[in-house]
Amino acid sequence: MSYASQMDEPVDITGVAVGAPPLEDEHLSNLEAIQRRVLWLSALSIHHANNVRPNPDGIKVGGHQASCASAVTIMTALYFHALQRGDRISIKPHASPVLHAIQYLLGNLDREYLTTLRGYKGLQAYPSRTKDPFPVDFSTGSVGHGAVAPAFAALGHSYARTHFEDVTSRRFISFIGDAELDEGNIWEAVIEEALAPAGNVLWIVDLNRQSLDRVIPGIRAGEMKGHFAESGWRVLEAKYGRSLREVFARPGGPSLRRAIDAMENEEYQTLIRLPGKKLRPRLINFRGVHNPGIESAIRDVPDDELPGLLANLGGHDMQDLIDIFKEGLRPSDQPTVIFCYTIKGWNMPFYGDALNHSAIMKDDQIEELREQLGIEEESSWERFPEGSSEDQLCQEARERLFGDPEERTPAVSAEQVPVHVGHSRLKQASTQESFGRLLTQLADLENVGKRIVTVSPDVSISTNLGGWINKTGVFALSEAPSYDEDDDGAPKLLRWEPKPAGQHIELGISEMNLFSLLGMLGLSHELNGQLLFPIGTVYDPFVLRGMDALVYSVYSDTKMIFAGTPSGITLAPEGGAHQSTITPSIGIELPGLRSYEPCFAQEMEWALLEGMRQCCDRESGESTYLRLSTRTIDQTLLSAPLDRFGQDELRRQVLAGGYRIVDSRLDAPDTDPRDTVQIVATGVMVPEAIEAAAILHREGIAANVLNLTSAQQIFKQWREWQRWDAGVIDGPEPDMHLNTLIPGDERHAPIVTVLDGASHTLAWLGSVYGAPVTALGVDAFGQSGTLGELYHHYEIDPEHISIAAFAALDRRDGV
Repeated sequence: MSYASQMDEPVDITGVAVGAPPLEDEHLSNLEAIQRRVLWLSALSIHHANNVRPNPDGIKVGGHQASCASAVTIMTALYFHALQRGDRISIKPHASPVLHAIQYLLGNLDREYLTTLRGYKGLQAYPSRTKDPFPVDFSTGSVGHGAVAPAFAALGHSYARTHFEDVTSRRFISFIGDAELDEGNIWEAVIEEALAPAGNVLWIVDLNRQSLDRVIPGIRAGEMKGHFAESGWRVLEAKYGRSLREVFARPGGPSLRRAIDAMENEEYQTLIRLPGKKLRPRLINFRGVHNPGIESAIRDVPDDELPGLLANLGGHDMQDLIDIFKEGLRPSDQPTVIFCYTIKGWNMPFYGDALNHSAIMKDDQIEELREQLGIEEESSWERFPEGSSEDQLCQEARERLFGDPEERTPAVSAEQVPVHVGHSRLKQASTQESFGRLLTQLADLENVGKRIVTVSPDVSISTNLGGWINKTGVFALSEAPSYDEDDDGAPKLLRWEPKPAGQHIELGISEMNLFSLLGMLGLSHELNGQLLFPIGTVYDPFVLRGMDALVYSVYSDTKMIFAGTPSGITLAPEGGAHQSTITPSIGIELPGLRSYEPCFAQEMEWALLEGMRQCCDRESGESTYLRLSTRTIDQTLLSAPLDRFGQDELRRQVLAGGYRIVDSRLDAPDTDPRDTVQIVATGVMVPEAIEAAAILHREGIAANVLNLTSAQQIFKQWREWQRWDAGVIDGPEPDMHLNTLIPGDERHAPIVTVLDGASHTLAWLGSVYGAPVTALGVDAFGQSGTLGELYHHYEIDPEHISIAAFAALDRRDGV
């Protein structure tokens, strides 16, 4: 059905056919009573946080009473009527107090929490999976990301159900504000082909026509509906309430509807706030033209009721919402969006005001609202009386949504993920190439391989996922026909075979979508009851393009793995636009994310397997970032430390953050230990550091090379030790692996750090022991060239590393 036919169908007023059986009067009455209580409790909790609770900082607490008011009817209809167990829902950020009120009425939240909104260890400003004291399916707050999360979670649901059949999830709902539709990531998700079959996805748009600072100009709703429809979505709306529709059915009523339809948002918002005596002539003489039809249609409407009639929108009509949610949630072969027209600040003194977004009611106004809603003063914070019809409805909703919860143990334990795989390695190999080969071997691991799912934003081949895809296939809900079979039966380099058993999901070129999907796949155990090992690949410089979604995902406590590859100026011919420099800092600074930058294939194997074990730890596990490269490295350079430490000990040190790959005491015993210098290198810079150490050894300098496989782990351990040393935390002294890498008699020796990234990434190392540091790295945009040319230009080649070491020793000696 085309967009035009959907929206013009004569029987379609609220988005569903007229004649749907109405609710029983008592049930509707109870829903509306609950709605009033939800409105009151949300407004009261915000009022208490801003005007009653002590505020020693004098900073405005906030809480968005107006945004809550536009949401109460929609959320009441959802939680107390439409939603079922297994439904997963995200709530628009500014409606969080409404969610708190609902969870309180459902019995999931103790009363004392209602006075803790935006307080320490209290109710969060925006719904949070990890910080709120009640079940939250999706964190919201960074607008746009919570909106699309259920759509990507629905794809995870389809994948888990197809591969493992038994899932705990059902339907995926997003309740979003209309201003969120300005966010670009919304439309990246809407047009994503992989989401097109998601028939269990419903988005509900709170169309109150206002953003943070203004009434949204013009009439954009039709444009937005068109975008959705053209992208294959089913578009429904709840626009006008029943009272207004009854007037439309009178003689002259169609003229009134055409006038309202033609009003720009600012005009409509202004008119609904006028007193009836001023509003009537404005309507009758709409835009300077006398309209007898409008005059006739509103003749019998008293002046004091006229503003309320004009503001009678479908998003506040409980019966209409129940009907349209039933339609929107029915099984479909396409995602659905419902535009629910509402009033921002509904039932509040500043309803519809352009500046009401952050408005907070004063004491007399909150008292007036209490009286208007029929709430007794002594029961302001109370639930409904036990045994009342409203209380029974709350209990029924609680049982329907949360009764007898199923607790599942993760399908794979960390112990089932091997410590070593021993994948086939070449003497000359890059970490990216080795990553691809390792994945094909992991597919054969019992219980583990079948739960690996890879994701790529149209870069699967160029990030070495071809072998994995050939072995496991591309995921699709139905097997796709093949159009590129070779007549001669010759083997093809890549077999692109979409099928239900496939274990790779290919996205369009959108890093935002990549991290959104990885994040939801990494929460599959919690959302769908099935543990997955989501592994993504992305060009390392474009990690930054998906940064918002990456932050959102780790904030939501996802467990995922991604490889940023290729990285740095080592991608020499590609030039500055494809050369990442600041991503190593992200790996250090982003909470909930472990990062490794391996030089050798063996290090990469250990880091990837550890990342998979982290996915098994649903309580304290973290996501993992592997910064890889296409530079071919001589793998025999690892032989000496492997022989020196043994496989298990070297693995322990790699995962702890690094190891001494060159130890002057063993590798250059004739050098003078009084002239010790530490060269600390990461990733592909390790061979350059080893060569620089050899130059220094020939000059009698006791140069060590520390291969820092994870600066993030070293920094984390140091900060933990500092907190312990300051008495902030108790217990035994925390391990600090850097103490192993730099023994006590070397801790004041100069340090030269070098990486294919911004130099400041490792500049902090000298602070640990008070040693002078010379930080080498790439501090300007890259360019095209050979490796030798670029390393020399950016002063990270062996020559410049050794020059920096000599200069550091000279400075120590006052030369």
